[in-house]
Amino acid sequence: MKIGVTGGIGSGKSHVCSILRKQGYPVYNCDDRAKQLMVENPSVKSALTELIGSNAYTEEGELNKEVIAAFLYANEENRAKVNAIVHPCVKNDFRNWAAVQASDFVFMECALLFESGFNDEVDKVLYIYAREDVRIARVIRRDKITREEAYKRLKAQMPEVVKMKLADFCIINNGNNNIVKQLQEVQI
Repeated sequence: MKIGVTGGIGSGKSHVCSILRKQGYPVYNCDDRAKQLMVENPSVKSALTELIGSNAYTEEGELNKEVIAAFLYANEENRAKVNAIVHPCVKNDFRNWAAVQASDFVFMECALLFESGFNDEVDKVLYIYAREDVRIARVIRRDKITREEAYKRLKAQMPEVVKMKLADFCIINNGNNNIVKQLQEVQI
């Protein structure tokens, strides 16, 4: 069974996934693999260079994060063009990864599970919820940004109430909740 793990920025998806890993479950991280594939996959690298320009990568062949971020956040059309290049590669990579896992349950950590259509790749969705004030504080601490920047990032995502309705299960992660107990109570 393939289970998607998603939630808003700062909700604690990575924390929950680290617990799942400690419990012995394989977890595929879409963000990490996308970054790797953008560097390692020749067709993705070529398409991004053609789209963004030769300065999309450093002389060492690494992603030029500032250039990529500027292009992505310039407008929705740019974001859609990059996603059209990267998402199919990540989906294929996930399918190949999941096919060789020995576990009956595999998890996919994906911040934009619904927005990217990756929910079609999983059987169930586990949503990680945290109050807005908790999420903002976590993002400020993690990314070392202002409250206004954190709030802007939070509001740029699909509304939480929509994602929660689309999910099969919900874990509450306000910092004082027993995540392990909640995971044990999930009936998959």
